[in-house]
Amino acid sequence: MLTFAVIGVINTATYYGLYLLLLAVVPYLAAHLVAFALSMTGSFFLNARFTYRTRPTLRKFLLFPLGNATNFLITTAGVYVVVDVLHQGHRLAPLLVSGVAVPVTFLVSRTIMSPGPR
Repeated sequence: MLTFAVIGVINTATYYGLYLLLLAVVPYLAAHLVAFALSMTGSFFLNARFTYRTRPTLRKFLLFPLGNATNFLITTAGVYVVVDVLHQGHRLAPLLVSGVAVPVTFLVSRTIMSPGPR
């Protein structure tokens, strides 16, 4: 779980950096979607290698985004609520909502990446 958390911090920093860079050229939801997709790809390879110590296969790579669907829905809805409903800044919105989705993401990715039941 510690390795997953460290990779999560790296993933969040990657996502947030990409998000801020993309805000300069696209609307916040587009920035969120692109940054999320790119950081999730990096997260897959880091978690396969260091968290679950498993070979990254095409099957796992294709399932990994499905496993993160809950994370995607929580963060996307959360960013929208924080920015458009609560009228808070779009720069901090992703950080505020990411903590809600992390435990769910761990459980789902562990199921996908692990070779057998835990």
